Amino acid sequence: MRIRPGTLFEDAAQRRGQTLVHLDRPFDIAPQGGLTYRIGELAALVREASGWLAAAGVRPGDRVGIVKDNHWDIDVLAYAAVRLGAVPAKIRSNLTPSAIETMLRRLEPSLLVTTARCLESALCDGIDLGGLAKQTLSIDRPVGGSLSIDAVRGQPVPPPEDRGDDDPLVVCPTSGTTGIPKLVVHSTNTIIRRLAQFEAHRYPFFGGRPTDTLASASAFSHGRTFCWTAVALTLTPRNIVIISDQDQAHAEPLLRVYPPDIFEALPSTFARWEATATGPHNPFRNVRLYISTYDAIHPPAVRTFLEASQRKHVVFMHGWGQSETGPLAFRLFTRKSLASKGDRHPTTRNAGSPTPIKTRLRVVDPTTLRRVPCGTPGVILARTKALALTYLGEQDRWDGKVHGAWFNTGDVGTVSRGGVVRLLDREVDAVPGLSCLELEDVIHDRMPDVVECVLLGAPGRFPLPVVVTKDGTLDAERWRVSTADLPQLDEPVVLSDDQVPCTGTGKVRRLELRKELGSTLVTYGKGTWI
Repeated sequence: MRIRPGTLFEDAAQRRGQTLVHLDRPFDIAPQGGLTYRIGELAALVREASGWLAAAGVRPGDRVGIVKDNHWDIDVLAYAAVRLGAVPAKIRSNLTPSAIETMLRRLEPSLLVTTARCLESALCDGIDLGGLAKQTLSIDRPVGGSLSIDAVRGQPVPPPEDRGDDDPLVVCPTSGTTGIPKLVVHSTNTIIRRLAQFEAHRYPFFGGRPTDTLASASAFSHGRTFCWTAVALTLTPRNIVIISDQDQAHAEPLLRVYPPDIFEALPSTFARWEATATGPHNPFRNVRLYISTYDAIHPPAVRTFLEASQRKHVVFMHGWGQSETGPLAFRLFTRKSLASKGDRHPTTRNAGSPTPIKTRLRVVDPTTLRRVPCGTPGVILARTKALALTYLGEQDRWDGKVHGAWFNTGDVGTVSRGGVVRLLDREVDAVPGLSCLELEDVIHDRMPDVVECVLLGAPGRFPLPVVVTKDGTLDAERWRVSTADLPQLDEPVVLSDDQVPCTGTGKVRRLELRKELGSTLVTYGKGTWI
C-alpha cells in the first residue's frame, strides 16, 4: 500500500477500519475533544487544523515551526501542514528559549505554532520568538500580536497539495545530546518510502495485526513519531494508545485498561517504568513485541520487560540509528539472550545486523577515514537511501559528515565478518582501550538501584563515573565490589535524577554534564562529527 503523507489520515479513515485512539490527556489543540477518537474524527481534526494554518497565511512550500508540550497533536499539526504542501518542523518546547531562538532563525518559518507559556517564558529571557516568524499562532491564548485559534477557526479547508517525493517534507530535530539540536530535513522518499512504507507491512509475528493494541510512549517532536504515525494508521490496529506523560503513575491506568500487544517507548521510559512492569497490575502481560529506539538501553530494563510479558514468545527489538538515517541496525532480544547477568560482555552493545537490503556499513580510521579490518574499532559510516537531505541552516556541518555516498555517524564500533555491529561509544566520548557504554551496562546490571550511570573520559585521568540512584545515595562497599574487576575508575559522583541534564528523549547531555560538574571539557575524541 502506497502511503500518501498529505492525505494520510483521510486515507486511513476511508479504509473503514475500526481503530480507536485513546489518549492519556486531551489534545492541547482540541481540549474539548475528549480522550477517545475514531480515525474519521482524527482526519476531520487534521483537515480543520490545515484550515487554521491556511487562514494564518501558510502556503505550499512554506515552513511551519511547531513548538509545544509533548503530545501526539504535534504530529497532527505536522500532517496538517503537509496536507497544505507546507514543510513542518517539530521543535521541543522544553529547550531553553535561546536554543529555540537559534533553531527558529535557521528555520525561517512563515508561521510559528506555539503556546502562550512558551512565548511568555522566552519574553522573560528577553527573546521574542514571535518576531522570528511572519505570523504566530498561539493554540491556547494570544500573547502580544499572536493569533488565537478562534481567530482562524471556521475558514474554508483547502484541498490537499502534493509534494514531490524528493522535495523537503518534514524537518525533524536531533535529540541535542551535544548541543543545540540540528534541523534534519527529510523528504517523502527518505522518511516515508524508505522507512514507514518498509515497516507498514504485516510481517509474520512482527507486523501489526487488525486485533492489536499499539501503544507509544515517546517524544512526539522526534522524527520517529512522524514515521510511526504513518505506520500505525496504515496497519489499522484495533486500538492505538498514546502516552504523552512519561510519569509511570500517570500512564499506568490507561495501559491497564488497554494492555498493548506492541509497545514502543524511549529507552529512558523503559528504565523508569520497571516498577510498573513488576507491579501487581502489570499492563505489559500481553506484549509480544517491544520496540526501543533513539539511544542505548541497558540489560536490566530489557530483561524486566521481557519477563513482564506472559506470552511464550516475546521479543524486544532495539534499533540503532540516527535522525539523519533512520534505523541502521537492529537486534532482537529474547529472555534467553539476556539470561546471563552482570558479565563482562557487550550484551545490549551488540546492535545486531544492518537493516537487510537497505543499509551498508563501513568502519574507518577516525583520522585517515580509511577502512579498517573487520573487528577493528573505528568510526562507523553508513550508506542508506533513507539518508536525509541536509541540516537546515547548517549546510557546512552536513557537508562535513557526508563522504560521497557515505554518512559519518560519529559512533565508534566494530563490524564483524558476519556483519554484526558492536557499538562502543560516540567518537567524542570514546576512551582508548575500553567501551564506556559497555561498562555502564555492567554497572547497571550489577547495581539495580542505579537509575543512570555515565562514564566521562578525559586524557590524564581515570574515567569519572556519574551515578544517579533512586535515593541520591550510593553504598560505597557495594560499588567497590561491583566494579572490582573493571578497569580503574575515578571516585564516583552521586547525583539525584533531577540534577542530570537530559534531552527530550531522555539522553544524558554529557557535554552539559561535564560543564555542570566543573569537569574538563577536553576529551579523547575530536568531536568532529557531532
